[in-house]
Amino acid sequence: MRFTRGLRLGFPIFLGYAPVGMAFGILADSLGFTPAQAILCSATALAGAGQFIGLALMQSQLTAAAVVAATAIVNLRYVLFGAAMSQYVSRIPVFGQALLAFSLTDETFAVNIDDHRRGTADAWSMAGVGAVAWTGWVAGTAIGAFFAGFIGDPSEWGVQFAMPAMFTALLVAQAQDRRHVVVAVIAASLTLALMLLLPGRWYVITTPIIAAALGAVIHR
Repeated sequence: MRFTRGLRLGFPIFLGYAPVGMAFGILADSLGFTPAQAILCSATALAGAGQFIGLALMQSQLTAAAVVAATAIVNLRYVLFGAAMSQYVSRIPVFGQALLAFSLTDETFAVNIDDHRRGTADAWSMAGVGAVAWTGWVAGTAIGAFFAGFIGDPSEWGVQFAMPAMFTALLVAQAQDRRHVVVAVIAASLTLALMLLLPGRWYVITTPIIAAALGAVIHR
């Protein structure tokens, strides 16, 4: 079944999301969130870094408008992902496109765009990738929120390495020739440089725009 195939493709994302979601649940618990509130946040947002930033801003006692504006800026990169995916989902009904857009993250985008390049992706497989990714994030959040007192500091378990390791694996899978490697190196270098030069999290948005533009020039 095509949906089941998507679940298999997305299972590595599940393995990466679960521990990081657990860290989010623990952090939410430390800030006074009930388990239900933490789970609802992950189930309806699926924003990853945006959720962590939102919690940090709440801890700083900023207004709700400031929190929403900051997280929206950090998540602007999804506009680029959506634009790249639009050519593959134009024939899917609008409701189906909305569901796929909800599950669009850095990792699901990487898996699905690679699957499309191979000519094996469809709406059901993308739905499977999104479903298993969502399940990992929400399940991890639930475990962290309910068992925060028993788990303690998740950094002691090395969960910070889960996401970089998964991104590295996705990069290796997608790098088809030398040009892809060059763009990846440029993007990594820009990230490190702009992280030091730009305020806040603006490097998250500016880096992919610049790297994508350079990639388009290189591929031409």
